[in-house]
This record gives sequence, structure tokens and C-alpha cells, in this order.
Amino acid sequence: MTSLLPADFTIVIPTYNERDRLPILLGRLFDTCHRAGLAAEVVIVDDNSADGTGDVAEEWAQHHRVRVIHRPGKLGLGTAVLEGFAVAQSAVVGAMDGDLSHPPELLPTLFRTMSEGTFDLVVASRYVSGGGTSGFPLGRWLLSRAGCWLARPLTPVRDAMSGFFLIRRSQLDAFQTSVKGFKIGLELFVRSQPRKLAEVGYKFVGRSAGESKMSVAEGAGFLRQLQRLYRDVRSTPVRRPACVTITASQERAASASLSGA
Repeated sequence: MTSLLPADFTIVIPTYNERDRLPILLGRLFDTCHRAGLAAEVVIVDDNSADGTGDVAEEWAQHHRVRVIHRPGKLGLGTAVLEGFAVAQSAVVGAMDGDLSHPPELLPTLFRTMSEGTFDLVVASRYVSGGGTSGFPLGRWLLSRAGCWLARPLTPVRDAMSGFFLIRRSQLDAFQTSVKGFKIGLELFVRSQPRKLAEVGYKFVGRSAGESKMSVAEGAGFLRQLQRLYRDVRSTPVRRPACVTITASQERAASASLSGA
């Protein structure tokens, strides 16, 4: 669906068997952005879901600013995000999960933080003030924290495993990666060479239905990814970016200012 108004940002949502959750997510997303006075473009990249997720996405595309990319199979979350970025129509792009673990209500805060703070990249973080997890199995939480610890020498982002973020499209001009799996966020945090980052706390909600897409193969792929990143950073050192944490009180103040405008 086309619109005369340009999108303020584009959010890419990779999907695989999210038929029941996708309408809930899109409804909340568009309602939230409408109330905040923001125009959002959504790009859904579906990896040939067997449950008809792609058909549901096409139905939303009839009446909302939704674009759908259909892929022939599971080609990797990282490539899905980058394919979505490639067709985006806005100067700010981002990614989030399609399983309701990432609250779309945070998107206006992420966009406002980027716009008002002139940040290159804004990350929704579980591991800063105001962040947390709910319904997250202990084993996966421990793996997540271990991954963040291993990535700390590469980036100041505390939640380097986050897949919920916004980035200026200009940062992607020279971006190159061979990563196909889960952690495209980490790849962008390092290889897009941002000068100024921000993290905004949020509560991650674990899946209440369906299967997690984490696997042993994904874990092994992440270790190989880390190895390549360390090697490349050693061979071509870059200036470590400044990283700011946006606290809950700062978010409330900004929201109040926006409401009173």
C-alpha cells in the first residue's frame, strides 16, 4: 500500500511460522506509531512459512504500509534483515522479532532517541537500567549473558545479542558481512562503525508458544562470527564509539515533552 507521506522509519520483521502472532504484532505496532504521530513502514521477510504467515502478511499489505518479501526457505535471519533493509524507503531502518518478544510500543522511544540525540544506532537492551527479561529460560539467559560478555571488547553495547534496534541507513553504505545467522545486530554494532550509540532498556518476553529458533548450529555459527570479528578488528582497528544509556526517567521526560508540544 502506498502513501503520500514518507515513512519516518522502516522496521524489518523476519518471520517463520508466526501466523498467529503476526497480526497482534502489526496491530500494536501501527496503533503505537499512529498515537505517537509517526509513519512506520514494515517489511516482512518470510522464509516460506508452512503455516501461511506469508499469506497473512500479504493481507496486511493490502491496507497498511507493509511490504512482503517471500523467500524459498530458511536462509538465515541475518540475510533476511539485510534484504529488508535493501528495499526500505526511509533514512532510518531497524529490525525486531516477529514472535512478540520485542514490544512494538518501544519503537517511538527508539526513534525519538535517535532523532533528538543524533545517534547513529539505538539498541533496545535487556541489560541496562529499565531492562529485563520475563519467561526467559535460565539456560538461554546464561548463554545470552555469556555472548554479551564475549562481545564486550568489540562493542560498548551491553546487550550485544539484541535483535531489536534502529540504525541510520547511511551507516550501511560501506557495510559488508558474510553472516547469515542470528546475530546480525552484533555485526552492525561493530562493522557499521557507528560514532555514537544509545541503549534503551526494555523487558524481553520469552515465547509463550511455538519453538525457539535458537539451535546448536546457530551457537557454533556465533562463535565463528566472534572469531572473525576479533580477527578483523585486530587487523583494522577502529575508534570505539561513545555509548549512552537512556534511563526510564529520561524516557518519561521526553514523552511528557512530546505530549505537551
